[in-house]
Amino acid sequence: MGLQLINIGFGNVVSANRVISIVAPESAPIKRIITVARDSNKLVDATYGRRTRAVIITDSDHVVLSAVQPETVGQRVLTHDEYGDE
Repeated sequence: MGLQLINIGFGNVVSANRVISIVAPESAPIKRIITVARDSNKLVDATYGRRTRAVIITDSDHVVLSAVQPETVGQRVLTHDEYGDE
């Protein structure tokens, strides 16, 4: 089980083994999670100034913002799981 990286847009990648959830940023609880992560210096903004469409939460309590739809990121995780062991 080696290092598996998932593309989250604009050449940025996250470790698939560390991802807990991929969610949309519209709800109030997710907005609070983003604010808490920003205040504790655990927020990674990988949107390049574009609109945040997916929030990726990792097992290390880091929060990654992505401009790619959550469904797209999730599909990349699933596709990587199917073909990642080659």
